[in-house]
Amino acid sequence: MSLARRIIPCLDTDGARVVKGVHFESLRDAGDPVELAARYNAEGADELVVLDIAAARDNRPTFLDTIRRVAEQLAIPLTAGGGIRALDSARDVVRAGADKITINTAAVENPELIRQLSDKFGAQAIVLAIDAKRDRDHWQVRIRGGREATSLNALTWAQHGVELGAGEILLTSVDHDGTQSGFDIELTAAISKTVTVPVIASGGAKLPADFLEVFTTGAADAALAASIFHDNIQSIRTLKEFLRANGVEVRLSC
Repeated sequence: MSLARRIIPCLDTDGARVVKGVHFESLRDAGDPVELAARYNAEGADELVVLDIAAARDNRPTFLDTIRRVAEQLAIPLTAGGGIRALDSARDVVRAGADKITINTAAVENPELIRQLSDKFGAQAIVLAIDAKRDRDHWQVRIRGGREATSLNALTWAQHGVELGAGEILLTSVDHDGTQSGFDIELTAAISKTVTVPVIASGGAKLPADFLEVFTTGAADAALAASIFHDNIQSIRTLKEFLRANGVEVRLSC
């Protein structure tokens, strides 16, 4: 019996408001995180991700009050991150209501943080976020909200992150982010083949067919999107009905 594929809305925030851009730039206001969280919970989302995308760039702590207020609206799992650099800040995020912790920049700068968090909270609670951008014949890992390049190969980093204790990969294509041109299928499939943990595909979603492709050809376990849900381009329930009609196992709420 195959596991149900998950649909996950994402709230990228500047700490207080939801924002959205293209290629991680030209950010615009996209609404109130608490209102959007309540809406997606009611619409049948499987999980919710809320990120402070400016925390690592601005070197400031995680947005705990926003996490608390969002968590109060949810009956589904919540993943939260941004600015988590140590066990103490991760503990604060969990106490604020998050079921899972996601780390990106801090993990690249200190890979042992993955092991520390996994030992403390369990691998199932640790999501390694990878922002990847095409660089000739490979994908380069980017940090600080996609703005800063590293020397890391995304496939190698994903594998190493799992070895250190990450229980899930949140994979965002910088090239496709905000473009509504479809998921990066080649990148997603490559990462999915490399690791033994679930992969969440992110970046570029628009049409139901995009989700179908990333679940089949891209072998993703979950698909994350933001603007198409925020702007009412796509309904979560209608999307799930389309996927089920096309042979993809999903959970449909009553």
